[in-house]
Amino acid sequence: MKINELIQDFTIQCTNEERAVLKRCNDCRSLDSYSERDRFVIEGLIRKALVSKLIQDGTVMVVANEF
Repeated sequence: MKINELIQDFTIQCTNEERAVLKRCNDCRSLDSYSERDRFVIEGLIRKALVSKLIQDGTVMVVANEF
């Protein structure tokens, strides 16, 4: 039996603040363009695998993952 067959509905818990920041991460933007609080929330979203961190030309960029 595969894991996908066992888990029908898989959701990752997010706070309201995380959802608000996640909505603003639609396009690929520099991490420095966000406020300090948003950067802290984005780091949590990266750990939850909801946001990806990319490095382009020495600049850290973030973008929301598709799910």
